[in-house]
Amino acid sequence: MQLSKLENGLTVVTETMPHLKTAAIGVWVNAGTRSESEAEHGISHLLEHMAFKGTTRRSARDIAEAIEAVGGEINAATSIDHTAYYARVLNEDLPLAIDVLSDIVIHSTFDPVELARERHVILQEIGAVMDTPDDLVFDYFQAAAYPNQPIGRTILGEEASITRITPDDLKAYLARHYRGDALVLAAAGGIEHDEVLALAKEKFGDVEKNSNGELAPARYLGGDHRQKRRLQEAQIIFGFEAPSRRSDRYFAARMLGTILGDGMASRLFQRVREEEGLCYSISAFHWAFADSGVLGIHSATSKGDVKAASALILDELLRITDGVNEDEIARGRAQIKAGLLMALESPAARAGQLARQIMILGRPLALDELLADLESVTSNDIAEMAKDALASPLTLAAIGPVGNLPDAGSMTKRLRGSMV
Repeated sequence: MQLSKLENGLTVVTETMPHLKTAAIGVWVNAGTRSESEAEHGISHLLEHMAFKGTTRRSARDIAEAIEAVGGEINAATSIDHTAYYARVLNEDLPLAIDVLSDIVIHSTFDPVELARERHVILQEIGAVMDTPDDLVFDYFQAAAYPNQPIGRTILGEEASITRITPDDLKAYLARHYRGDALVLAAAGGIEHDEVLALAKEKFGDVEKNSNGELAPARYLGGDHRQKRRLQEAQIIFGFEAPSRRSDRYFAARMLGTILGDGMASRLFQRVREEEGLCYSISAFHWAFADSGVLGIHSATSKGDVKAASALILDELLRITDGVNEDEIARGRAQIKAGLLMALESPAARAGQLARQIMILGRPLALDELLADLESVTSNDIAEMAKDALASPLTLAAIGPVGNLPDAGSMTKRLRGSMV
């Protein structure tokens, strides 16, 4: 792995994989939903869409054809914290990929006709989420965990905010956030660092330096957001405060989530699904942002099993505060380790991993360092992590036939009473 910085603050990071004939290259922007004002809600995602709708040098069709003509792929994604534009091409087509990426990131024109069309596309996307309870419940969960904050808002935005965003708004947002010190150009594959660095200087060297993107700290608060609907299945998420990605307890939280609900051998899957048959699906997740995090349990269950399934989930959450056995620790470590190693074998995954580490942690992490942190997690660390999580405010989100679901207050009382 090699890292360099341009004079304007843009970071160039590469991982050479000499056995590969292809390369993954991307530009990560340290701006996402958290960077938006309330009036701009959804602008990060809208700008990502508009980047492919024409630049000062290329039409929308030209952008697609430039990469596909050499058999490559190009795409983009928006998250809470970041926006990424990336391509996968043959090694010899790396200069073309960087040229196209720089074009769409820096030189988009935001044509009003294209903007009107893309607004309509995004409104359809928002409607699709509203019609998909197992997606929508995660939006409700985020909003309940972080109420009245940018980090609690949806990535897609809302109809009212999307319809009022203008080309000038997009240009102002780009000028404010798409600056050198907010950009990471990451590449992995059969490439050489010096070539990538030279291309970065050529295509991104004129980008202005200082971004204007100070973020308000995230404040996990918790809450209860439920929506009764006539559905056959209830979508339910329980959540608690957990460490951020910058925390030295990050891997303890990941291990807790893995042992609780990652895979068919996990505690929750075995107890709630396999032994009792109280849900169709159940899993745990750990969302780790730069300065905050949440541990969540997502389940899908029938109307008649909502109360029993919820009670059993709480039982399992309490039980893990007593610790986990060595077999569970070994399995959890193996699952996380495998994910880290698999990312090293995929140029696209590796480029994204490097970019995110630089943006969140300020530096890329060596595999040995990651594995050492993972190996250091003990049963006591996991038990203490569980106790601290359950002592935080509960977040509850639910959609469907959830009339029998106890309120967050009564669940909190049960959890606190059992841990005294």
